[in-house]
Amino acid sequence: MSRNKKGRDVNGIVLLDKATGLSSNAALQQVKCLFDAKKAGHTGALDPLATGILPICFGHATKVAGFLLDDDKSYFVRAQLGAVSDTLDCEGKISAGGDYSKLNEADIKAAALSFQGNIAQIPPMYSALKKDGLPLYKLARKGIEVERPAREIYISKIDFLDYENGTFSLNVYCSKGTYIRSLIDDIGKLLGCGAYVIELRRTGFADVGIADTIKFSDLEKLASADFKQLDEQIFPSEMMLGKIPNITVDAWQQIDIGYGRVTEVENQADNLVKIFNEDDKFLGIGNITNNILQPKRMFIHL
Repeated sequence: MSRNKKGRDVNGIVLLDKATGLSSNAALQQVKCLFDAKKAGHTGALDPLATGILPICFGHATKVAGFLLDDDKSYFVRAQLGAVSDTLDCEGKISAGGDYSKLNEADIKAAALSFQGNIAQIPPMYSALKKDGLPLYKLARKGIEVERPAREIYISKIDFLDYENGTFSLNVYCSKGTYIRSLIDDIGKLLGCGAYVIELRRTGFADVGIADTIKFSDLEKLASADFKQLDEQIFPSEMMLGKIPNITVDAWQQIDIGYGRVTEVENQADNLVKIFNEDDKFLGIGNITNNILQPKRMFIHL
């Protein structure tokens, strides 16, 4: 494929079905290189163990990545009872837990479902959260554990799927900031035997699902010198922002926001909005307060 030194100006989002064993950044670099994109980033990092939806944002789409993080997500998780892990998953150091032989499916289901609703969750040490500028996982690798304040999260629904020979599976629908590894660890503590994640897959992100994704191996098959088939896999940025309402501005209003100025709008509720012009072109994200539209993340500049 023909490539230039700086890369192509590619804009939009590819919904990657990330493979297990890769960090989110490694997956990002693979896709960025394949598309020969000048600028790219990911949103909603996944653990190396985890598979599933990882939005790869190209060009202007990197400006909306922060808004995507606020959306709800869903996961399939399979867990093992009777042991604990320092990473809370099967990639860490496994230690013996308690006896689960007397537990039945009803016990495990009741424990899992008790975590629905608003709960306080302590983030794991093996996470990208930072303490004094240093990611917690780097401290954890040195055997250092620091206090992490509990954070309120919301689990809207847990579907209990099955239980067999010490393993159980769930579908979890949750708010941003939820750590599924911590959820499984907490379920294990409640049951008194310990538990850790052995399989994790993100199945939903905002308004998209697994059916909207593509594997990297399938992207490779579409690679060609003109990038035509690859570029057909790019979604417009606004597609991932379905929960943010739209507003259309006229030509004069577009000039104002293009220069970063506020503009007056009529009969609009206070809200974060996606801004479109009269030709249905997506211009960016703004915030309305008292019928004044303030541009926040714009794709056009005059």
